[in-house]
Amino acid sequence: MPGKAAPVAEAAPAGQTRFAEHAPEGRLTAQRGLYAGPAPIVSKDMYAEVLQGNAQRDRGSVTLEPSAKVTGNTYFGRFPASYWQRWTTATEVKLEAVVTGEGLLSLGASDMLGDPRVVDAQQVSGTKSAKVELTGKLDKFYDGGALWLDLETEGGQTLRVEQVRWTVDAPETIRPTAVTICTMNRADDCLKNLQALAADVSSLDTLDAIYVADQGSDLVESREGFEQVAKDLGEKLHYIKQPNLGGAGGFTRGLYEVAGHTATEHANVLFMDDDVLLEPDLVVRMTAFSNRSANPIIVGGQMLNLLHPNQLHVGAEYARLNTLEPGQPVQHSLSTADLLGVDEEGNPNRQERRLDAGYNGWWSCLIPYEVVKAIGYPLPFFFQWDDAEYSYRAREYGFPTVTLPGAGVWHADFHWKDWDEWHRYFNLRNSIITAALHSPFNLNLLSRVLMAQLVRYLLGMQYGLSATLIKAVEDFLEGPEVLRDGGVEAMKEIRRIRDAYPETKRHKATDVPGIASNDIGIINSAPRPSMQRLVLIKRILDKALGRSRFGLGAVPIDEAHWWHIALFDTAVVTDASQEGVRVRTYDKVKMFDLAKRGAKVINRLRKEGAGVQEQYKRAMPELTSRDNWKRLYEL
Repeated sequence: MPGKAAPVAEAAPAGQTRFAEHAPEGRLTAQRGLYAGPAPIVSKDMYAEVLQGNAQRDRGSVTLEPSAKVTGNTYFGRFPASYWQRWTTATEVKLEAVVTGEGLLSLGASDMLGDPRVVDAQQVSGTKSAKVELTGKLDKFYDGGALWLDLETEGGQTLRVEQVRWTVDAPETIRPTAVTICTMNRADDCLKNLQALAADVSSLDTLDAIYVADQGSDLVESREGFEQVAKDLGEKLHYIKQPNLGGAGGFTRGLYEVAGHTATEHANVLFMDDDVLLEPDLVVRMTAFSNRSANPIIVGGQMLNLLHPNQLHVGAEYARLNTLEPGQPVQHSLSTADLLGVDEEGNPNRQERRLDAGYNGWWSCLIPYEVVKAIGYPLPFFFQWDDAEYSYRAREYGFPTVTLPGAGVWHADFHWKDWDEWHRYFNLRNSIITAALHSPFNLNLLSRVLMAQLVRYLLGMQYGLSATLIKAVEDFLEGPEVLRDGGVEAMKEIRRIRDAYPETKRHKATDVPGIASNDIGIINSAPRPSMQRLVLIKRILDKALGRSRFGLGAVPIDEAHWWHIALFDTAVVTDASQEGVRVRTYDKVKMFDLAKRGAKVINRLRKEGAGVQEQYKRAMPELTSRDNWKRLYEL
């Protein structure tokens, strides 16, 4: 992009070459037609739905009995035609299948409003393992819509369909791809995903390497099945033990290794969390999309909620940088949507409109090496906001992020994680750094946002969370030096700080220190106040004067609002994980001390923020350089 600084991700010294472009072998598989998920907890209706009669759905095939209908107009069954038309050079897609028996195969399509139509169909009769092809032009989907395969039998007919492939013309060369899994003391989860990749030969065909960056003390290699999976993966697997540098350090290791072993800049690195339930076809879908993209782009996979496997976390998201708000659904995006359910108007929850993402989480995210060469490596954030910062930086250089529908993994539901944890420090600190680098950085607005957060935390008797906010702002004001060790000392220090605040600890509801279990009864919250500013002033005055309405009570997590908690001397609040409770107790001394410290540091931010912003901008080339990461990896 004109006006930008020179690339800072210089290539590594010449070493063993693992990555070179491949010659294609026939057409490029863009995705496979699957009829059951990778685990029993996943509904088969996420892949294909039986609309009428009886059908047997297996992972790679479906068999229809007489008078049956099966549709692939489902989350994993749909081909995201709108995204392929907008971002790739492909002009048509072929649906290839091996068919036995009699029945009708039809290629369905939708538009941005979800209205269905048929673009190709074929009646088969008396076939036995015959190859059938249907073709769909990628020409009427710019604003939205998808393609899918429908199957139907009439009375007396049976139909078996297997080896379903969506294919496009192959590019002249195929990009080499490396998967990078970052893991930290989740050895069993990581091993399961390695085994899933090893068991899926079709996915492995698109992979040149799998890097595991193990940063824990409970190592993946210690598990009984590791030796076998290493044998199954052979030379593709590269198991690396390194210091704990958080998610940023673990994922960046994949970029670092590919840069040191590639003969081409046309390579891909696919980030993948260690604790996801993996749909291996994600690898096929994301790498194929990247291979046919008109220009290098970051390709993100979607997140499905692991505790609710039918739920889509969000169709595509962006961040409001200056107000420190990540995870905002873009307009028309599904959000915490039951993919087997309907919306408020009774329409199926399907993402028909094409969406432009601001960034994509690194639970699954493909980054072309051209991006790394142009903009450098991720910042050593430890974790939190590393993914958003990298996407927004890439966009400034002309590399957008595309979140690809149908490329999904199941990840632990975010709303079951408590906000009042040590990682909130990194969320706050790194969000302010990202805002300084990629937003107008309106310090008056930012100061009001932080002050409002602090007041809510104090009224909610979350003194440890208030101290966490103060520490995050203080460390931002320290400037780029706070990132020099990759976050290791900051992690230790924030845990030490928070340890002094009792409400940061979780207890069993039947074993709360100093409180008899039978004395804790639920006291529900009133509705959200219509005149919040007046209620806020009243609650502040009441707290300052030591007045309260309730001595002790239990509060469900979804009712733990500041205006309600401020009425208590002691509130026993359910943890978001639903595994225990936190005890919040009014402490006037702590409240006033934290209020004074918070007001002081936020005022410093308003006055000194612009100068600190320039420090981070000047430090960016060095912080995101290969040499800096080499130092952090102790290589």
